[in-house]
Amino acid sequence: MKLRPEGILLAVAGALAIAMPALLLPGEAGRAPRSAPVPAPIGAGTMPALARVYERPLFGAAEPAEAPADAPRLVGIVGRLNVDAVALVKASDGATRTLGIGESVDGWSLASLAIDAAFFTRGSERVRVPLPIEPGGGDAAPSETGP
Repeated sequence: MKLRPEGILLAVAGALAIAMPALLLPGEAGRAPRSAPVPAPIGAGTMPALARVYERPLFGAAEPAEAPADAPRLVGIVGRLNVDAVALVKASDGATRTLGIGESVDGWSLASLAIDAAFFTRGSERVRVPLPIEPGGGDAAPSETGP
């Protein structure tokens, strides 16, 4: 019987395939490798109370709930927003004035108008002054009563 070179190569490859795992294992075959100790997490402080997380604003600083006492009182908004709208405000002396964007009264400058409020700035302070609404849900305009 004559041995072919392909058969010899196949036998050597099979022997290497069987012996390779035993050659790669260091020392004792049944011993598991030692793992390095796990370090403590960095900056793992206490978690904030869940209520505090829900109370803080989602995007940036929240507007204060009420405007300061010296801020102008908004009486109404007239015109088309972003076109020619003006704010009707009551100044500290009781006079009603119309203000366009950028104009000021009592040290407060009208920054912008929304459909239901005006935004005033004074220095770095920014306040939202809402339109007055009666508790019943109607506008604060005086209503006429007929006979």
